[in-house]
Amino acid sequence: MRSTAEILKKIRRLEIRTRRIVETAFSGEYHSVFRGHGMNFDEFREYQLGDEIRTIDWNVTARMSHPYVRKYIEERELTILLMVDVSASGVFGTVSISKRELAAEVASLLAFCAVNNNDNVGLLLFTDKTELYIPPKKSRTHALRIIREVLYYEPAHRGTDLVQALEFISRINSRRAVVFLLSDFQNLDFEHAASVCSKRHDLIAVPIEDPGEQSLPPAGLVRVEDPETGEIFEANFSSRRVQREFAQAAVKHREERDAIFHRQKIDFVPLSTARDYFPVLHSFFQHREQRLKRGG
Repeated sequence: MRSTAEILKKIRRLEIRTRRIVETAFSGEYHSVFRGHGMNFDEFREYQLGDEIRTIDWNVTARMSHPYVRKYIEERELTILLMVDVSASGVFGTVSISKRELAAEVASLLAFCAVNNNDNVGLLLFTDKTELYIPPKKSRTHALRIIREVLYYEPAHRGTDLVQALEFISRINSRRAVVFLLSDFQNLDFEHAASVCSKRHDLIAVPIEDPGEQSLPPAGLVRVEDPETGEIFEANFSSRRVQREFAQAAVKHREERDAIFHRQKIDFVPLSTARDYFPVLHSFFQHREQRLKRGG
């Protein structure tokens, strides 16, 4: 059982690290990455040369017998929603941190991005049930609560159900938001729910990976327990056939997961416990910004 002092120390350490990244590397970039969201209708006006054809309002045009377009103004604030998978498989980690600890640090960075830009940020922790929902708000205190919950919340369940989590977000948030889904995506039955959610929100998937899930160490006969189901089985990790089949299954799972994102046009950025997440995340944001500037 961690003491309150230990918990506060870790949260403070995480705050210092993520705030430094936000204030140096993400300054001036954050809003441009998510531009085009949080737009409010302002007024109708006559079509002018150079206006986007898709902004024409055909109902008003028909009534006025002249092309009219809808004019929008950008809202001053965004809503960021962090969906974090806290199922039992998140405790797995073969390097310095577990998958859940990596998810916590990435969620912290995104929370401080939001606070630093005066945006709202909310949190959903889920397993095969909705474990905890914190509605979007803005303040440093609110961000610190989110970090504390991601780090230390004790889930009541062990399994994973991405479908119910995505349906919960689609149901409870009527306002368009930027939604980050952090999960190891052990189950791949989420495509329809992700499609529905991505039409309502800007859904960005963040698969959390560990190298121990890609290949087996030659450790001989090993008893393994599935952390989510509790099922126990034995396997000879030194067998070349077992190692080959395990690696092939891992590649197939990853390819099927990524194919879902491609089919549904959902942006995704895989992160690994074996390498620094920040360069990968920063590169993803830069490429996304460039794509948006090109209109893609």
